[in-house]
Amino acid sequence: MKIKLLYGKKGLNINLPKDKTTVIAPKPVKPVHNPVEALRQALRNPIGTQPLRNFISPEDTISIVFSDITRPMPYEIILPILLEELRAVPRENILLINALGTHRPNTQEELIEILGKDIHSAYRVIQHDCHSKENLVSVGTSKHGYDLLVNRHYCESSVKILTGFIEPHLFAGFSGGPKAIMPGISGYETITSNHSSEMIGDKDSRFTRTIGNPVWEDMFNAALLSQPTFLLNITQTEHREITGVFAGDLEMAHQAGVEFVKQTAMIPVSSPFDIVISTSAGYPLDISMYQSVKGMVVANQIVKDGGAIILAAECAEGLPETGEYKDILSLGNSPEEVLNHILSPGFMMQDQWDVQLQAQVCQRCSFHIYSDGLTDEEIRMVFATPCINIEALVDELIKEHGSETRIAVLPAGPLSVPYIEQ
Repeated sequence: MKIKLLYGKKGLNINLPKDKTTVIAPKPVKPVHNPVEALRQALRNPIGTQPLRNFISPEDTISIVFSDITRPMPYEIILPILLEELRAVPRENILLINALGTHRPNTQEELIEILGKDIHSAYRVIQHDCHSKENLVSVGTSKHGYDLLVNRHYCESSVKILTGFIEPHLFAGFSGGPKAIMPGISGYETITSNHSSEMIGDKDSRFTRTIGNPVWEDMFNAALLSQPTFLLNITQTEHREITGVFAGDLEMAHQAGVEFVKQTAMIPVSSPFDIVISTSAGYPLDISMYQSVKGMVVANQIVKDGGAIILAAECAEGLPETGEYKDILSLGNSPEEVLNHILSPGFMMQDQWDVQLQAQVCQRCSFHIYSDGLTDEEIRMVFATPCINIEALVDELIKEHGSETRIAVLPAGPLSVPYIEQ
């Protein structure tokens, strides 16, 4: 059977044995008929609060937090409608804050790609720097005892608007909502405390769980303490078409979006598979191996102990070279050696959270990567085996696992979250 995987910008076609293969994809949802009108109506008829225009006056200073290049947000549609609702406020009073978390700064070309040329040139845009202590202020303390440091410019604004999109997240349950604040515009120590080995290792820090998830609950608490005025989140198909707009109160609007996504993303399966082929949902979500870890972690939910995961991720930016992901991988020659470092008392390096999760997966199954952006050496660094041809590798694995081999394919990767039905 022919299957198209989300891979880079163009996709990747594979052909697998029909009698052994189960395709697991998000349940179909029709895009909204008129995205512009859907956005406008959501802003004027929000969930759990007043319309956005009721919050503003010409004297206000407004911060709009927006996602970076690693997140496929259709800001070219969203921002003109949002800014239209804010037209009573002078442009010089509106600040756009790029929520980088610990990611690298976006280039000017990338900012134009995200915002559009007209908005980029007409409004003041800053990129959050999690290391710039003079541009951070404390909004309180988490229940786990660490300081919640947030962008000063945002905190000093009289109107604070958070944007983003909602999809399953490998350890925060779902994206969107409070993630615009933490990690989006939080300080380095705040982010690394939230992403510590203890927090990431908690059994409830996982896909599709928010309440009871210590990572998400601290994110939510930080966001509440930062006193956001309004949330604007969307949901999308795997082809980046808007399926829903969830605007208004942070908690109520985000929860409504989460419940909507759960209905389409969570897919029950009867039993584990011998082979699971996954993606990281294509560009920009598979822009690097660090970003692509989510694709292997979601596959881990339904692969047998001793089974095989094949990840197809373009990784145009390599591992990448920025951050400390590569440095952490260099600390050992096996998942066990690297995990020993990460789990040792007092250890903390940026990006260790993704290395921790992938090392844990590699302890229970074999891992193979098909990628045009990674060298064979880089693939081996992430405890994987290079894959030149997915169909040929599947044939080899069928011989290894036997004639009753069962294969699952997640063409949209973590946009669908399969789970073993109890």
